[in-house]
Amino acid sequence: MGHSATPAAAFATLGLTKPAAVEIPQIIFTAKEMDFLEWKGDILAVAVTEKDMKRDSNFENSILKRLDDKLGGLLAEASKEEDFNGKVGQSTVLRLPGLGFKRLGLFGLGSPSSTVTAYRGIGEAVAGVAKAAQASKAAICLASSDLMPKEFKLNSASAIVSGTMLGMYEDIRFKSESKKSLLKTVDVIGFGSGPEVDQKLKYATSVCAGVIFGKELVNAPANVITPGVLAEEASKIAALYSLVISATILNEDQCKELKMGSYLGVAAASSNPPHFIHLCYRPPNGDVKRKLAIVGKGLTFDSGGYNIKTGPGCSIELMKVDMGGAAAAFGAAKALGQLKPSGVEVHFIVASCENMISGTGMRPGDIVTASNGKTIEVNNTDAEGRLTLADALVYACSQGIEKVVDLATLTGACVVALGPSIAGIFSPSDDLAKEIATASEVTGEKFWRMPLDESYWESMKSGVADMVNTGGRQGGSITAALFLKQFVDEKVQWLHIDMAGPVWNEKKRAATGFGVSTLVEWVLNNSS
Repeated sequence: MGHSATPAAAFATLGLTKPAAVEIPQIIFTAKEMDFLEWKGDILAVAVTEKDMKRDSNFENSILKRLDDKLGGLLAEASKEEDFNGKVGQSTVLRLPGLGFKRLGLFGLGSPSSTVTAYRGIGEAVAGVAKAAQASKAAICLASSDLMPKEFKLNSASAIVSGTMLGMYEDIRFKSESKKSLLKTVDVIGFGSGPEVDQKLKYATSVCAGVIFGKELVNAPANVITPGVLAEEASKIAALYSLVISATILNEDQCKELKMGSYLGVAAASSNPPHFIHLCYRPPNGDVKRKLAIVGKGLTFDSGGYNIKTGPGCSIELMKVDMGGAAAAFGAAKALGQLKPSGVEVHFIVASCENMISGTGMRPGDIVTASNGKTIEVNNTDAEGRLTLADALVYACSQGIEKVVDLATLTGACVVALGPSIAGIFSPSDDLAKEIATASEVTGEKFWRMPLDESYWESMKSGVADMVNTGGRQGGSITAALFLKQFVDEKVQWLHIDMAGPVWNEKKRAATGFGVSTLVEWVLNNSS
């Protein structure tokens, strides 16, 4: 499917930095029903709950008892010495010569009613051991899986695959030395077998490909990912899945024709031109029952403009992450290109630009006019994401959609309210809020619904325009959401995700890929 405009930007070469080509770990996951003691390979990982670890002289759990008998009581001895009792995050690994497997690991799940997050943690922990041991073949089984409902078994198996794949992945594109991942096969034992489980494992690997893509976009510095390069990366997705995804890239002149004054006001100061990116997924058979849109904030760098980010805690050096919403949208597009759900059309829309400072830049006090005709007095040039999203939301609603979800690293206020790992969701639609909550239960990503109190709009009124772009510090994430609401068609269900906290893992100093898996799950739940 042809592109209406192809971005002319080549990869940025500021500082002569170019990412090295890195392969995503190619791991084959296989669901098996077998006696795990017969399994042969490098690491046999057993996921255990605190209940499984209960023992008098022997383990009460039959699987652990069999293992311990085979090892002559070594398992009980080692777990006692290391005070391993199956709590979440605990692990103990034994090196075992003379058996079919070289290493045996016990990994804690915590309570028997653990969430999918705990199972993802098991996968990540096994990946860590596999890396350290340079293992090529691993197996993961449960000490007790008999009582698990079938649906939970499927989701747990999927979470283990996700955890393992994402745990094995390291973004080393900008490092001068790199190690190759050796893990090639992982057998998932005791979660069932057959087409349904195989499909769930394949689903997990497709979603992980999208999450990894999203991580790479956010991790890449602003001198590598410019708006033009982001448009190129989106176009590559369309080229790769051309049977179901098409790309439209609008340049600055085309955006002017569409009267996107709010977005272009933000873009005006940068020497890197803006690129308005629109990917569209249509199912292979063309039969569409529902039309959705995902709008992502795409600021490839945010200096704050004339209200420049200064002082401790302003995190200006981290402002490459300000296109985390765009990364989530395009990561989801990549995963859906692989999964090809039926019955649903999805528009992925990103108004990409940089928020810089120059003589051509937007000034505090300027008035910009959005594409729906509403005027905005810019009282803070660092509240720029909402200005770009305004025109992106108007454009999304013009595509004949029924529901739109926008994702943005929008406010520090949301991080203050919810901390670094929970995203805030704002929506006037209870049904749409419930859909995202349901999807997140499967993915383990954390969201919390926030109020959208109309009385707070009072602080957003301007004396000279229809509105100002920021209403001060108090309730800042709520007033930001109320601002976005002004640009959504009343007939369209809308939900806003403020992901300023969970976009980045401070401990790992790396992007999380947040949002991708929940968006994919949401789209699949809307498909036929």
